[in-house]
Amino acid sequence: MHDKKHIDYILLGTVIITILFGIIMIYSASSIWAEFKYQDAFKYVKQQFLFFIIGLFVMYICSKISLSYLHKKANFILIGCLILLVLVLIPGLGSIRNGSRSWFGIGGFGIQPSEFAKLGLIIFTSKYLARNKRSMNDVKKGAIPIFIVIGIFFVLIMLEPDFGTAMVMVLTLIALIFASGLKFSFFVKVGVLGLAGISFLIIAAPYRLKRIISFLNPWSDPLGSGYQIIQSMYALGPGGLLGQGFLNSRQKHFYLPEPQTDFIFSIISEEFGFLGVLIVTFIFAFIFYRMIKIALRANILWEKYLVFGIAFGLLIQAILNLAVVVGLIPVTGVTLPFFSYGGSSLLMSMIGVGLVLNVSKNKAV
Repeated sequence: MHDKKHIDYILLGTVIITILFGIIMIYSASSIWAEFKYQDAFKYVKQQFLFFIIGLFVMYICSKISLSYLHKKANFILIGCLILLVLVLIPGLGSIRNGSRSWFGIGGFGIQPSEFAKLGLIIFTSKYLARNKRSMNDVKKGAIPIFIVIGIFFVLIMLEPDFGTAMVMVLTLIALIFASGLKFSFFVKVGVLGLAGISFLIIAAPYRLKRIISFLNPWSDPLGSGYQIIQSMYALGPGGLLGQGFLNSRQKHFYLPEPQTDFIFSIISEEFGFLGVLIVTFIFAFIFYRMIKIALRANILWEKYLVFGIAFGLLIQAILNLAVVVGLIPVTGVTLPFFSYGGSSLLMSMIGVGLVLNVSKNKAV
């Protein structure tokens, strides 16, 4: 028996308030740099707010779309994402930013296809797991095919190269497949192979090896590979319990490079102190909790997996970002969902939330 109910307005309200708080912090983090570079202190805020408005519209559509239709089109979505990842690697089509050919430049905006690929793979993998539930523990028939698909996308994203996005994608899908009930022994083998592969990728690219060295000892290259993490620590340290106060960050004054993106949490910590750290941590824990609650109550298996995948993706990306900022892992270039400046990241996060809200309307009773 199914009971039609309204969407989870608590989750919706939490996400909207979080994004608005993020936009306010983007202003605080970016105003000095934007004024210097563009003579417009609101440059980044205006762009992020535009994507927020677009995101609200798209999120509403995703909360109303037929999930059975989305299920039918999962293969086409995957193929579309694959084509975009190939096209972005072609010189002249894909534009290079910060050393990675991972963007399509459209006017003053940039679209990052790897962000679409993360969600596209979650949709496809959810459908695959639901359809092949009984055969998943047969490694050849169940597990290997989906890992091959994930591997193809991983290679394409690494060719950009974008190690951070690739890691978020892989960890998210592994968490989703683990939640589907695949034998733990298989993940042990995959983990060993994964560590070997990551070690090879680090050794093969000198800049990644430099990041590892700077992570272990940032002061070995304080003006080079260790610069960002050192400046991040300088932001975290003075924050204390209640912080320096809103707009009073010192590190945003040309010390911490582009603080509105990957290191916006450093500015939040500096201005709001340990209280700000607790608030951000609680927000992500609460959003994850609401999503898992929705997943557990979903009465269609693929929808259950879909919500699990979106929830895992947001949490894993947030954890990786926070871990980088506080110096627990090397710099990976991963944004903080809902907070960091970046239209593609915000848009895809809001689409994901829209799909979760869609599932929340239909609950098992």
